[in-house]
Amino acid sequence: MILYFSGAGNSKYVALKAAEATQDNLVSIVDCAKNQRFSFDLKKGESLGIVTPVYFSGLPTIVDEFLGKLSVNAEEKPYVYLVATCGASSGSVDVYLKRHLKRIGLELSAGFCVNMPDTWTVIFSVNNKKKINKKLHRAESKINEILLKIKNQERGSFMKLKFPMFISNIMRKIYEKARSTKHFVVASSCEGCGQCAQNCPAEAIQIQSNRPVWVKEKCVMCLGCLHTCPNFAIQYGEKTKYHGQYCHPYFKSETLKA
Repeated sequence: MILYFSGAGNSKYVALKAAEATQDNLVSIVDCAKNQRFSFDLKKGESLGIVTPVYFSGLPTIVDEFLGKLSVNAEEKPYVYLVATCGASSGSVDVYLKRHLKRIGLELSAGFCVNMPDTWTVIFSVNNKKKINKKLHRAESKINEILLKIKNQERGSFMKLKFPMFISNIMRKIYEKARSTKHFVVASSCEGCGQCAQNCPAEAIQIQSNRPVWVKEKCVMCLGCLHTCPNFAIQYGEKTKYHGQYCHPYFKSETLKA
C-alpha cells in the first residue's frame, strides 16, 4: 500500500511510478481524510509506502494530521519506506514521520528524497522552463534509482540535504504563520470556474457570488489553487504573480487532483 499526498503533482507522479513498479495499491491521503478513513490492514509481505512533499522542513499539515490518526494492522512488521519530494532540502521530514510510526509500533525501513521543481513560488520562480525540464530529467533518473531500491527492500537512510532539528522546528513555526489564508488575493481575471474549491485538500475554499472565498483561517498551503487556476487569477501576496505556475507535466492542470 502506498499512501500519498500531492499539491502540484510532483509527489503524485512519484507515487504513481512506485505503484506501477511494486504493484501496490495507491491510496490518497486527501480522500482518506475527507472520508475519515484512518485504519488499514496489510497482508503478509505487503509494504507500506508514504510519498509526500516536504513543506517547511517537515510534513504538510494534512499528512501530519492523517498520520496522527493512522492505524495499521499487519500480520508481520512491514517494510516501511518514505519518498519525499523537495525543492532544496528534505529538512527533517523523516524524523517527523518516525515519531508517527513509533506510536503505532512501526519503524521506518528506508527514507528517500527527490529534488523536483519547488512550487513555493512565494520565493522561487518556475518561469524558466528549460531549468524546470532539466530538473525533472534529473529527477526521473533518481526516481528510477529509488524504485529499484524499494523493489529490493533495501534499508537505510538515503535522505540528503537534511536540516538539524532545531532549524526544522523554527521552520515549522514559520509554516504555521504562512498557512494563513488571508494572504490569498483574487484578480479580476477569475471566471469563477470552481476548480480551486474542487481541488483544495483542506476544503478551505467556497465559490460565493462566482468568486472563490477562503472560509477557513488556515489551509495546507500547497498553493494548488494558485498553480492550477486556468487564468492564474489566484495569488499569495504580491510576489507570486511574477514567479509563474507549475504542475508536473504528467498531468494537465485542469484534471490534477491531490
